[in-house]
Amino acid sequence: MQMTNDKVQLFEDQPIRTAWVEDEEEWYFSIVDVVQALTESADGRKYWNKLKQRLKEEGSQLVTNCHQLKMRSPKDGKRYSTDVANTEQLLRIIQSIPSKKAEPFKMWLAQVGRERIEEVIDPELTIERALETYAKKGYSREWINQRLQAIQVRKELTDEWEKRGVRKGVEYAILTDEITKAWSGMTTRQYKNHKGLKKENLRDNMSTLELVLNMLAEATTTEISKQKQPESFEESRMVAIEGGEAAGEARLAVEKRTGKPVITNKNAAQLQDLVTGLIETINDKSDDQEGERNPEEDTGNFFRT
Repeated sequence: MQMTNDKVQLFEDQPIRTAWVEDEEEWYFSIVDVVQALTESADGRKYWNKLKQRLKEEGSQLVTNCHQLKMRSPKDGKRYSTDVANTEQLLRIIQSIPSKKAEPFKMWLAQVGRERIEEVIDPELTIERALETYAKKGYSREWINQRLQAIQVRKELTDEWEKRGVRKGVEYAILTDEITKAWSGMTTRQYKNHKGLKKENLRDNMSTLELVLNMLAEATTTEISKQKQPESFEESRMVAIEGGEAAGEARLAVEKRTGKPVITNKNAAQLQDLVTGLIETINDKSDDQEGERNPEEDTGNFFRT
């Protein structure tokens, strides 16, 4: 099986790794994640292993028919072969698990399947649901708007690269590195290290201003590429550097005017702690003052997750 889209979806705030297999038009779900969500056990993997053994002893073909897909581990970000099940198989597994969450989970499964069909018919719904997901994670509205714009800008850039014969995977990564290094002074890996990240999405850990400058770098690269129409990977690499340098000049101008570095070493979790502290301080002060102030007005461009 070749999965074409994998992502984490939430069931009652519990992460469930999923993968859409285009050839089969089926969602596949990490069984361990589902078991963990339904049983609230300390070790979902151990629970599934015992259940799998019991099903085998009972002669059930369910375990035999289960597939494996390489899914990203929440612990180290690497991909490992993971037991997965489609909706039909998962419903049968749920029947073997005593859980008060079984019925709500069945409804959630139906919702996931319906949403995918709706998104194929109307791709705009994908964007709307991405917005809802970020909001549930606690990001500010301003940050979410910028993040969705960043996704669109990135898509336009990769579409342009595809037209110029740039290959997905390694070559995309190399060009992204060149853009990032040109505007921020760091490679993508160095940028992640600066923020204390491992496999997390770098853009999800940027401040609003960082996102804006990264968008400027990618959008400029797209426009230069359309104008120069590079015919080789090396030519596309030079365009990427040029686009990144334009945003780098903007970064230096902002830093000169504000007297502060644009690039912060704070990641999403640390920025959340900072915002929480600011809000608590403001609330403490407001207890001794007349009227109320909106804490969000004092938190600048920081976002929460």
